[in-house]
Amino acid sequence: MKEVKSVEQSQTKKPRFNSAFQRLMSVHWWMAGLYLILFMGGTFMARLPRSEFRGALYDFHKSIAVLTIILLVWRIATLIQVLLKKYRSRLPKLSNQWIKNFVLHTFIYGFMVGVPITGFFFSNSFRANNVSLFGLVLPDIFPENKNLVQIGRSLHFWLAYTFLTFIALHLISQWKVAKANWRRFVGFVQVKFIKE
Repeated sequence: MKEVKSVEQSQTKKPRFNSAFQRLMSVHWWMAGLYLILFMGGTFMARLPRSEFRGALYDFHKSIAVLTIILLVWRIATLIQVLLKKYRSRLPKLSNQWIKNFVLHTFIYGFMVGVPITGFFFSNSFRANNVSLFGLVLPDIFPENKNLVQIGRSLHFWLAYTFLTFIALHLISQWKVAKANWRRFVGFVQVKFIKE
């Protein structure tokens, strides 16, 4: 009788896919994909000579960056929801590993804010009304000032590559999870595209 009851309870229990943690992981992977596009695209377009094609790539790069900011707001709201639920009844155990993870994630969130802000600074300094979200022109955060373009470019470049270093550290710290996800992804691709 107890076995039947526990089976019924496990079947009626809400699946983890509806949890705030699952939403957090979903936005994590969406943002990871967008950052991959930003880093690869940014490196590629910076090497191109000035042209209409390069201008279109810059517009696309800026649109993806604005999209990451929108997702970041959603991510932070979801993260707060997860943390309130997780630590409602008990505070975290302040182990060395917890402190390392906290510091690493704090830096990563800082870069997720800082890199696009320096991108806005770089773009706005170069020309007014220069940032859009897929054609929708956004208001300037910084005034146009040609004297600050080089500073904006340098800040954006160095912050972006420092961010990339912290992403690499995050990947190393989560290596087992990354390997498991990679195996799942390869399996999915094989089933969906190769076997068909």
